[in-house]
Amino acid sequence: MNVTPPQIPVQPTPLAYPLQNLVGALVGPRKAKIVALGSSTTAGEGGIVAYPYRLEAALRDALKDKYKGATIDVLNRGVGGEEAPKELKRMGRDVIVEEPHLVIWQIGTNSVWQSAPDNPPSQTETISSLRKGIDRLRAAGKIDIILMDLQYVPALLTPATSKAAVAMVRAIEQVAREKKVNLFRRFALMKAWHELEHVSFDTMVDPTDQFRLHDSDWTTQRLAGALSKVIVDKI
Repeated sequence: MNVTPPQIPVQPTPLAYPLQNLVGALVGPRKAKIVALGSSTTAGEGGIVAYPYRLEAALRDALKDKYKGATIDVLNRGVGGEEAPKELKRMGRDVIVEEPHLVIWQIGTNSVWQSAPDNPPSQTETISSLRKGIDRLRAAGKIDIILMDLQYVPALLTPATSKAAVAMVRAIEQVAREKKVNLFRRFALMKAWHELEHVSFDTMVDPTDQFRLHDSDWTTQRLAGALSKVIVDKI
């Protein structure tokens, strides 16, 4: 039996749905705006340049010939430590007011990480807020949506957090499927880096982070490249 070997370097899972509004902005007014909503991965942590700034540079470079003269701006609307319920409350003033063509919403990590070790984290509020947020973005106008799930790091792989982390990944996937929105599968991608490419957690995690939770500079750069790739492949 022929077995197809895993692709090395590991490639991100392609997005499921077209990015019609982003494409329309690049073709029409030639001014595309992306808003990145989330917590510390989005905001930036420990002096590491956050992924939205790297994504902006990557997209501008990748699309400069296809969409000559078009501009692409990625606005960082991340706040460290937040989760979907708080992000939903500020969605109007931080996201919708910007009239973006694409919103990248990074969620789930803090719902697992901030729960007490002896109390399995409830997904209900996070997932409920995620559903409401998607509905609100759609009601606001022509906005494409990409959800980004958890990072695959030691802090989320302990006996106290691993089951909850996997459950949260699955819950986010279910919402994406039901709502028919794109999902950037960060958890699976980082797991493949670690297990298939044998990238160590010492490389993947910020060396200054005693909790082993936050992404390193290496991970942030590669994450931005992977996200840029799946976006470019759809436009």
